[in-house]
Amino acid sequence: MHHHVVAAIIMHKEHILCMKRGQTKYPYTAFKWEFPGGKMEPGERAEDALHREIREEMDMDITIIRHLTTRHHTYPDFEVTLEFYLCLGGERLDAIGMPAFTLREHKAYCWLPISHLHILDWVAADRPVIEQIQSHAVLL
Repeated sequence: MHHHVVAAIIMHKEHILCMKRGQTKYPYTAFKWEFPGGKMEPGERAEDALHREIREEMDMDITIIRHLTTRHHTYPDFEVTLEFYLCLGGERLDAIGMPAFTLREHKAYCWLPISHLHILDWVAADRPVIEQIQSHAVLL
């Protein structure tokens, strides 16, 4: 089985939004960290899918800055092609001045500086992107 997925790398004040998954049917993705997003629907443009997924999962409107990279990853039970986009969070801010959203799909979240992204236990498909972001190669 193959999934085409879009993911938002949401930045705010040099921090990146990291989301923790809950229980999944695959132990290698359960309780791991990821960038928010989701599966594209047939015929849907990637940018439209990303806006839809972020609204559905988080009740947040984002501004897509640009496409960063596309990665393919093979898990034991499925394959995924992920399109990663650099984004800015919505204009609504929470009590500490970060973009406000509602946690609907994920178990937890955190805003981390780029230099600290490696401390989390990320899903395997996102790990190479963490390395690219930390090298600043894709953010320039």
